[in-house]
Amino acid sequence: MSLSAAGCRLHAREILYSSISKALSSVRSSTELRKAHALAITAGLDRSAFLAGKLISKYARFREPASCISVFDRVAPTNNVYPWNSIIRALTQNGLFSEALGFYSRMRDVGVPPDTHTFPSVINACAGLGDAEMGKVVHRHVSEAGFGSDLYIGNALIDMYARLDDMGKACHVFEEMPHRDVVSWNSLISGYSSNQYWEEALWYYSELKMDGILPDLYTVSSVLPACGGLVAVREGRMLHGLVEKIGVDGDGIVRNGLLSMYFKFRNVTDAQKVFDEMVFRDIVSWNTLVCGYCQLGLFEDSIKLFREMVTIFTPDLLTFTSVLRACGHLGDLELGRLIHDYSVRKGMEFDTRANNILLDMYAKGGNLLAARQLFNKMKDRDSVSWNSLLNGYILHGSYGEAMQLFKMMKMEDEPDSITHVMLLSLSTQFADIYFGGEVHCHIVKSGFAMDLRVCNALIDMYAKCSKLEDSLRIFGLMDMRDIVTWNTIISACIHHQDCYLGFQMINAMRNEGLVPDEASLLGILPICSLLAAKQQGKEIHGYIFRLGFESNVPVGNALIEMYSKCGNLKSAVGVFELMKVKDVVTWTALISAYGMYGEGQKALKAFAQMEVAGILPDHVAFIAIIFACSHSGLVEEGLNLFDCMKNKYNIDPRMEHYACTVDLLSRSGHLNKAEDFILSMPLKPDASIWGALLSACRANGNMRIAERVSKRIIELDTDMTGYNVLVSNVYASMGKWEQVRSVRKSIRSKGLKKSAGCSWMEIKKRVYIFGTGDRFFEQFEEVYQLLDILGSLMAKQGYVPDLQCVLHDVDDDEKRNMLCGHSERLAIAFGLLNTKPGSPLQIMKNLRVCADCHTVSKYISNIVQREILVRDANRFHLFKNGACSCGDRW
Repeated sequence: MSLSAAGCRLHAREILYSSISKALSSVRSSTELRKAHALAITAGLDRSAFLAGKLISKYARFREPASCISVFDRVAPTNNVYPWNSIIRALTQNGLFSEALGFYSRMRDVGVPPDTHTFPSVINACAGLGDAEMGKVVHRHVSEAGFGSDLYIGNALIDMYARLDDMGKACHVFEEMPHRDVVSWNSLISGYSSNQYWEEALWYYSELKMDGILPDLYTVSSVLPACGGLVAVREGRMLHGLVEKIGVDGDGIVRNGLLSMYFKFRNVTDAQKVFDEMVFRDIVSWNTLVCGYCQLGLFEDSIKLFREMVTIFTPDLLTFTSVLRACGHLGDLELGRLIHDYSVRKGMEFDTRANNILLDMYAKGGNLLAARQLFNKMKDRDSVSWNSLLNGYILHGSYGEAMQLFKMMKMEDEPDSITHVMLLSLSTQFADIYFGGEVHCHIVKSGFAMDLRVCNALIDMYAKCSKLEDSLRIFGLMDMRDIVTWNTIISACIHHQDCYLGFQMINAMRNEGLVPDEASLLGILPICSLLAAKQQGKEIHGYIFRLGFESNVPVGNALIEMYSKCGNLKSAVGVFELMKVKDVVTWTALISAYGMYGEGQKALKAFAQMEVAGILPDHVAFIAIIFACSHSGLVEEGLNLFDCMKNKYNIDPRMEHYACTVDLLSRSGHLNKAEDFILSMPLKPDASIWGALLSACRANGNMRIAERVSKRIIELDTDMTGYNVLVSNVYASMGKWEQVRSVRKSIRSKGLKKSAGCSWMEIKKRVYIFGTGDRFFEQFEEVYQLLDILGSLMAKQGYVPDLQCVLHDVDDDEKRNMLCGHSERLAIAFGLLNTKPGSPLQIMKNLRVCADCHTVSKYISNIVQREILVRDANRFHLFKNGACSCGDRW
């Protein structure tokens, strides 16, 4: 062969090689790629390392990893690193991470040294496989090869360690890099953000800007979740401004990130604005909006958006689960079933999580049959499945089915802490200590005895089942307690009216450094109200101020009630006036406070101001205002308000409203009108209605009506102790002891107990309690001596004991002794002995003040020249200069 002929052939081969190379660069489909590949084989160029590498890269782009391997096998074995890099990269890009690492091992075995282009793909394969050990080995190979300072390899290593949740090593690689670009920063920030290290992500973002690096859309898309996670509103808004400034606001990922961030901020307005301004919306955009509205409790809006979405996109599983959850919260089973049917028509396969949401919707909505059918059809059930159905049975009163399901669950699955908490709630609801005890035994056997939520539920269950000592025992055994634990035990103390123990728990909680939350404060303040612990209440108020709860409406409402019940109307009004936001409960608390102090006109003024403020009174507000009128003798005003409630506000009167109106008429002496009013009621009068009239009859001495009313109450056969005792007292005041014995026998046969008279007062932060006839308290001898002296002084001023207030069949001397031992008198005398002369006294009583004690308190206030404030079961009485603020309407 001539030299020129060989040259021509070589030239032709070079042209063909160049032509195939260009063809490979421009292919747009797998068909074109195969034609170029066939041409390379025909020309005998398929063993070229360069063309093989290009073929492998192209086949990888068209998702044909088998063809990639076939091309590589044609050139193997080869010492050229390019085909090795190409096959490793191709397999990594196609998610075949184990195979990619296999080729990397073969490459090292045959002695082909990796270069800087090898390691990024190998490192990505380690990350994709989640193989931390192999990742460390490859990192060591990088160092051994001397590529530790390579920018691209360093970026890949940061990304790998971040994906392996080893941010310590990722940060170390970053810090050791001699040169960094925006990808380096993005890899680190993205790693922190994706692993929910929000603060670190934001810190490195600020460092990036300090380093003079211009953020790009990848930076922004990583930082947005961190702003949302931390609810960093200021930083989030600044980032949004940067998005507009650097021109990445049109990117779909960034826009979706902004949407998600604003929903984390609970800022629906800006989220909707971002969505409305989006030129292109994908399924992620719609899902973010539908899910965001649902998560914020805007369920109707979520469903509305879903209806709009289905006209543009086919929803995915995330969309369906969000909107089904919304239907569950709204109790809209009809729409929920329609959406479920729609998902079935669209061929949507529900996983366990989606089925649980559907199950929960049916169960909460009361379609227990559909819930059970779905439950039975589920291939894979978890504890959420069992608990959802169990909760549905409990919610809708199917307690037998709940118990059967629990037995099934014990055989097929292991009940978790939520299961036990639900079962404990069932025993709490019915105060069933036996069932609660059984659940407790199972809790111990299942190893949940130290679970925080379970222990909290056990404390509540035993307290509601009248077993406070067991609640305290569990509380004492707990290794860890949270704010719910303390709130529950404090609530348990309140439930059992053990206020002293409640205060001890409050102090212990504060000593442990726990910061009370809204629930704690709403539990503490009623104890102060019940005990009238004014000083403790003031301390709690200061604590509320320091914690920043002064603007919290429920806490403000509780403070108003606390101060009013502690005898400090001025502070109650002061709290009201400082509240920037007031709801109907706030106004009702003020009106009720005025009513307790006999300030009827002020109560009427407050009610009118509430109406002017646009706050609609509810049924409780009307009870409060009619009560206030009743205790101030404002009969016409009270009757007008009763009519206003019906005619202006369309509120149907309840039994409590009728009882207040009867009290309004009776207390002002309109006994016949009150009786006629009762007989005209559309509701059947209960004991509270007749009791209000009977109490007034006794106070007014109208025994004719009192006897008729007593018979009515006896006919009702009520189990309410107070009204049975009232009937007994009426018969006793009439001297009808046979009827008294009959009523008292009925009380005993029903197992009812009369509340013993009890009074208490706070002196220097200590609360002193006195029972009727009590002789076992500090200074009891001095107290009785002082009462004897006061009795003599009162007699000189014309006091005559009202023996009708002693409702026992004993002689007059014994009756006088009994009157002298009434608890409020003991408290007043004790207070006079232990406080400075001239200082006011404040007494609390659990029952209504009797007529004789009311008279005696007026006399004493005049003799000692002191103000005596007494709170009984109905209202406050301010005794001053021989008169009472109630105007003898108590």
